[in-house]
Amino acid sequence: MSDQKRLFLVDAYALIFRGYYAFIKNPRINSKGEDTSAIMGFMNSLLDVIKRERPDHLAVCFDKGGSADRVEMFEAYKANRDETPEGIKTAVPYIYEILKAMHIPIMVKDGYEADDVIGTLSRQAEKEGYKTYMVTPDKDFAQLVTENIFMYRPVFGGGYETWGIPEVKAKFEVEDPLQVIDFLGMMGDASDNIPGLPGVGEKTAKKFIAQFGSMEGLLANTDQLKGKMKEKVEANGELGLLSKKLATIMLDVPVEFNAKDFELDQPDIEAVTKIFQELEFRRLIDNFTKTFAVEGVPGTSTETTKASEVAETKETPKEVKAAGAGQFSLFGADPASAEAPTTNTFERKNIANTPHFYQSVPSGMATKLFIKNLLSQTSVCFDTETTGLNPLSAELVGIAFSWEVGKGFYLPFPENRDEAQELIEQLRPFFENEAIEKVGQNLKYDIKVLAKYNISVKGKLFDTMLAHYLINADMRHNMDVLAETYLNYTPVSIETLIGKKGKNQLSMRDVDLEKQTEYAVEDADITLQLKEHFKNELGEANTQTLFDDIEIPLLRVLAAMELEGINLDKAFLNSLSEQLNSDIATLETRIYETAGETFNIASPKQLGVVLFEKLKLVDKPKKTKTGQYKTGEDILSYLAKEHPIVQDILDFRGLSKLKSTYVDALPNQIDEVTARVHTDYMQTVAATGRLSSNNPNLQNIPIRTERGRQVRKAFIPRNEDYILLAADYSQIELRIIAALSKEETMISAFKNGEDIHASTASKVFNVPLEEVTREQRSHAKTVNFGIIYGVSAFGLSNQTDLSRGEAKELIDTYYETYPKLRAYISEQVDFARDNGYVQTLLGRRRYLKDINSRNAVVRGAAERNAVNAPIQGSAADIIKIAMINIYNKLEAGNYKTKMLLQVHDELVFDVYKPELETISTLVKTEMENAYTLEVPLDVELGTGRDWLEAH
Repeated sequence: MSDQKRLFLVDAYALIFRGYYAFIKNPRINSKGEDTSAIMGFMNSLLDVIKRERPDHLAVCFDKGGSADRVEMFEAYKANRDETPEGIKTAVPYIYEILKAMHIPIMVKDGYEADDVIGTLSRQAEKEGYKTYMVTPDKDFAQLVTENIFMYRPVFGGGYETWGIPEVKAKFEVEDPLQVIDFLGMMGDASDNIPGLPGVGEKTAKKFIAQFGSMEGLLANTDQLKGKMKEKVEANGELGLLSKKLATIMLDVPVEFNAKDFELDQPDIEAVTKIFQELEFRRLIDNFTKTFAVEGVPGTSTETTKASEVAETKETPKEVKAAGAGQFSLFGADPASAEAPTTNTFERKNIANTPHFYQSVPSGMATKLFIKNLLSQTSVCFDTETTGLNPLSAELVGIAFSWEVGKGFYLPFPENRDEAQELIEQLRPFFENEAIEKVGQNLKYDIKVLAKYNISVKGKLFDTMLAHYLINADMRHNMDVLAETYLNYTPVSIETLIGKKGKNQLSMRDVDLEKQTEYAVEDADITLQLKEHFKNELGEANTQTLFDDIEIPLLRVLAAMELEGINLDKAFLNSLSEQLNSDIATLETRIYETAGETFNIASPKQLGVVLFEKLKLVDKPKKTKTGQYKTGEDILSYLAKEHPIVQDILDFRGLSKLKSTYVDALPNQIDEVTARVHTDYMQTVAATGRLSSNNPNLQNIPIRTERGRQVRKAFIPRNEDYILLAADYSQIELRIIAALSKEETMISAFKNGEDIHASTASKVFNVPLEEVTREQRSHAKTVNFGIIYGVSAFGLSNQTDLSRGEAKELIDTYYETYPKLRAYISEQVDFARDNGYVQTLLGRRRYLKDINSRNAVVRGAAERNAVNAPIQGSAADIIKIAMINIYNKLEAGNYKTKMLLQVHDELVFDVYKPELETISTLVKTEMENAYTLEVPLDVELGTGRDWLEAH
């Protein structure tokens, strides 16, 4: 009958696993490092079903605790299954949350599988006159198919197929879907570890069903079988009957189909959107809102999708929202307009459906009129278009300008360098006008490009990338993400203009002027709109001062450092590479001799076999999910103390990485024009506020090994008139934690100029300061630094020669010695739990979304971040202040000395020798007085003909 109600029952784990493995080659990882593939895959499937079918009633069914009855019947049932991937384990709680917010019932019963829950509910619903569709790819469900119960199977490549009685009969070659149970019992199921009848595969099972009708029919007529098959079936009759029982989906699970509870209800759009925002599912928000914004969906209407409702959020004391995570409407009108949008509020805006006026400016009088207008503005967003991503080699193709939402101009540049210089000279009054604010996204790049044309960008700056980093450091900050998240706008992709990366990619010069104009001005327009949002958000996050006084001034400092670059001793690196080859060959020979065979040391698979099968280093070695032995550094470091071969392998890995990553790679990173190395400092990567560097990454050059330290020897002054000066904060993080915790004993030690590690050892081991042994000081040092990162007894025993019991005793004694430090740690965690974030001395926030997680491991990581983020972040803020002040003094004094590098707590300068004494005093003074703590800051200086000697 046409008005027959329809119930859709979703097999949750089948779709979750299917979604997870659909992305296995290209997993969806968000900016927090979370694998969201399973959630995305499942939600796409669920929304697809709802959109296609508009069901009256719907429920999602989960397994819980496995099938108690089947395990009781057959202990090995499903015992062969691999451990559930971590990406699925972490996905399920999110999926539960989403389903609850969507008001979709979750059907689960402890000790039963989803198959049994679905089977029971489908039969109950059938009795009440419903048609039921079981949403699953699992063929086992075919046994449940009747005139009113169907399989609704997702198929490869997209779409669904519905299996009714005719389809099941054809697929399994049976007369009745119930015979599918016999079919499964006969052939068994490797994935569920159902044994089946030995020697019976799919073809034979179908033949037996056709001939005997059932498992029982087969066993009653074995006289009709021949040879080995007869022997096998007769010998395994009980196993066959057991297999049939295991394959039978139960229909008596204690669950109840209550039609009213299963109605597809109006979802809580605000709650679902909030979860999707947290997971960074921008496109899925579109999919979701479109799915439930169509008239005719039971319980929903277009009224439920108003932008104001999505934007409005309600906070609870324990769930504080990070600033910038959507505090204003994601789907509202243009920020400059008070009018409500006329289109569907959830339709993503783009250049095609958004009114705009973008104009290219011809040369001659038009350019002069444009520049006159430009100079009358108080704030302008600009964006350079260039021939490449490297600002040192890229040439200007054009510059876009915007100072009014929806409008902007594009000034194309001639390819001839002299002509291009003539044009940029006309713009010099704008760029060097102190009274005009310059707005941009990643302004450091534009500043470096313009510096090649001898143009300085002066006046107040507003960088949207930096602003967003201070608002929400854990999100990504590229313009496309920001536009979609905050403006509900998808910008034109650069790939649509120049193609994908590779040898066939075009230059921006090859692109039609009209397309250049649309693309470039759109960037400037969107960036201007983002600025309007972020200038308010900075105030709400209390980070305006950080933005104005630290991050923006630092942008100019970093641009200057990157343009300066550093000299590199190429000959020394070539020599070091040869030495490393020799060292690696020696280790290789020694490893082979110990192992008694040659093998690929770099292959985890081969290495695991040698260490754990041949040499049997441990009784029960750990394995990966694919069954391979784990040979990561954490595993090998634990074994290295007892097994010399393991230490040799770690050394082999370390030297091989050092050679490939630095010694052989650095010469290739020397710029052809400047003959120097120019690292790129990134302000928006590390959530703590620390800088990171790239091409080359100077932060990770190893300094704990002799060979690693030698890499620093390759960094040298510009010429014989210069010398390198290294200035390093001494134990700055310990000084900060002493000051923050107000731990008098520690503060006193620092004020008295004591060796803090010896002082700690003296108190913890209860011996006079002068009697502290080297070993005791070493243990105290490990604890001092480890406390910041929440070191455990297990971790401390791994890092020292202490047993776990001794390590625990040492940590306990440490906290007894420094009670205020322990109290501070507890206070930080409590503050994070109540507020959802922690902050540095200067107010830089680190949001900790997992601080109240029910998962102890996840919560523990957030608690450790609650302690170390303010310390690391405060240290980062202090050295940034020092860099700004030193740079300003160097510029004001017109010194020849240049600041070249920043690596963690260290600054490196190329000092003009006659200025050495003055610069040494200047640097030490500025660094030690960058911020006033209750504990004095101490800076150690060193000079040398190379970085190693200076350090």
